[in-house]
Amino acid sequence: MHVLFVAPHFPSYQRHFVRAMHSVGARVTGIGEASPAHMDSELKSWLHGYEQVPSVCDEQAMLEAVRRVQRREWVDRLESTIEAHILPVAAVREATGIPGLTVKAAILCRDKPQMKEHLRRHGIPCAQSAGISSVDEAAAFVRAVGYPIIVKPRAGAGASGTTRCANDEQLIAALREAGVDRGQSVAVEEFIEGHEGFYDTMSIDGTPVLEFVSHYYPNVLEAMRHRWISPYIVSTNRLDASGYDDLKALGRKVITTMGLGTTATHMEWFYGPKGLKFSEIGARPPGVGQWDVYAAGNDIDIYREWANAVVHGRIDQKPSRRYASGIIALRPDRDGRITGYEGVLEVQHKFGQYITKAHLPAAGTPTQPIEAGYMANAWIQMRHPDYDAMREIFEVIGRTIRVHAG
Repeated sequence: MHVLFVAPHFPSYQRHFVRAMHSVGARVTGIGEASPAHMDSELKSWLHGYEQVPSVCDEQAMLEAVRRVQRREWVDRLESTIEAHILPVAAVREATGIPGLTVKAAILCRDKPQMKEHLRRHGIPCAQSAGISSVDEAAAFVRAVGYPIIVKPRAGAGASGTTRCANDEQLIAALREAGVDRGQSVAVEEFIEGHEGFYDTMSIDGTPVLEFVSHYYPNVLEAMRHRWISPYIVSTNRLDASGYDDLKALGRKVITTMGLGTTATHMEWFYGPKGLKFSEIGARPPGVGQWDVYAAGNDIDIYREWANAVVHGRIDQKPSRRYASGIIALRPDRDGRITGYEGVLEVQHKFGQYITKAHLPAAGTPTQPIEAGYMANAWIQMRHPDYDAMREIFEVIGRTIRVHAG
């Protein structure tokens, strides 16, 4: 099989998709913005060919690159795994007759108001939502739903650009910041109280063949707004517990209803006083290194199984479920440059046997804003046979390690 893969060079984990496809026998041609001169020899050894474009989000440039390859040889698949690439790649896929995620499905995955409207029509429980382009439209939504509400980009990822509004003043400020007064359209949603997590799959022809469930502590919106919090994510190894049956059924129904075929999926959900609610879904793997977390917790090369699904329409290895696994973000106490750490040796002594990966930027490293996510600054990935013990360890680490900046 000949697979075109978008952006093999960046971010750094993209190389694992190339490695995996090469390892299962695919010929892989990369399409990316980087010069081949900037690629290391190992990555180049996995590539059958490479097409450089000014931007992988430029549909015309991508279309021309794909057609250049098609004039040389047959192309079976065109794959992308980054949120911002999903829609332009779907458009090129349809224009060139390559099977895979459709433009319709890509738009539904990217545009949150359309996504929720579509799913409500199919009986999926979602927060009330709308796409709005004016203050008057936002006010009408508030009159119908009441405060608090959420204002977010129509096509954002994670909590980026997301604001909770509890009154008119906060709403006006959020709309102004989002550019509604300059002609921008945004999504507004009913605020759903409850615990937040995500359901991830690798699906083949719309049927999940790999499933994972993870939990946020605390919820993302809170975690991304307060520097003092050391937020963490834990992926459960209790996926067969009956308490997850409704969630798995919901996730599978969403995948079918959205028309998602052979693709990785990442679905956010809430559970609280109003029951289980769908939040949003992407036709891509999760971010923040979560696939590495799944791999460590389940004794599996998840990138290889993704490649097996794409190339051969099957998987060879199932998750072991031996460990709960997760990541904790460690925030610097202020913006600036890292000056040092407290508590690292204590954590290493107590919990070193459970650490699978860690990133502790050296003194002098510039800090990143906390809104940049769980891997923006220091972080630790871990695994433990017991989910509750994994949570408690993360709580201890959050109280113990301090990242100083100046």
